[in-house]
Amino acid sequence: MSKYKATALGHSPNDGAKGAGTRRLKALIFDVDGTLADTESTHRAAFNQAFSAEGLSWHWDEATYTRLLDISGGKERILHYWHARGDFPHDISGSGVRDTVQRIHDAKTAVYEYAVHSGAVGLRPGVLRLLQEAKAAGLRLAIATTTSPVNIAALLRTAIGPDWVYQFAAIGDASTAPLKKPHPQVYLQMLERLALPAGDCLAFEDSSNGLHAAHAAGLATVITPTRYTASHDFRGCLRLLPDLATVTLAELEDWHGAQPAQPHVQFPAH
Repeated sequence: MSKYKATALGHSPNDGAKGAGTRRLKALIFDVDGTLADTESTHRAAFNQAFSAEGLSWHWDEATYTRLLDISGGKERILHYWHARGDFPHDISGSGVRDTVQRIHDAKTAVYEYAVHSGAVGLRPGVLRLLQEAKAAGLRLAIATTTSPVNIAALLRTAIGPDWVYQFAAIGDASTAPLKKPHPQVYLQMLERLALPAGDCLAFEDSSNGLHAAHAAGLATVITPTRYTASHDFRGCLRLLPDLATVTLAELEDWHGAQPAQPHVQFPAH
């Protein structure tokens, strides 16, 4: 990740200084997997353990999993991979396939939750400090992810504490937003819950799917990639950073105030 320098794609290095204060930043909206925490290696290991428990010979190495991250959602990745293998079963009703995928995903979730509680995953550099700084300054915090609620709770209960949920004004996840990123459903839901226009908020993502989802909702977006998303196309992001270790709230406010409003793209609800 050291190859990433703080860059503003499509903006000059002095944009922050010339536009600071033109709009007030009121909320930060965070993706979870890859953004709040570098979780993907732990997810991958949990998938492989679940496959083994199901008696399958499947194994997702890092290269395979990197490609599969183009598919948002764990169950969707399993289905996509199964189809791609060429041995997808003929199931007229579809219930057998759905039951198998659900069983694999439930087993994977249990393995992941245990790993997180055991300390296998922590927040990425600078995340906790920035959350605390924003909260102290009166900004509202939200989560916009399409991972499962149990995965979010496992991570943030361990990283922040048992009252983690009270730190966030709104939380959107797979239970509220069935349309996965790059569809903007979860971001549109969070803007509605926050009762704020997109121009008052800033999104944080690590993937191109996340960037597309945030942009389609009209949100300026800060990108902090992981090694799994390092090759993604992040053109149009507000800033591309290795992590949030040295980022201050004042800098975010300057960057946010300097950038032009993103166009809001209307998507159907379904």
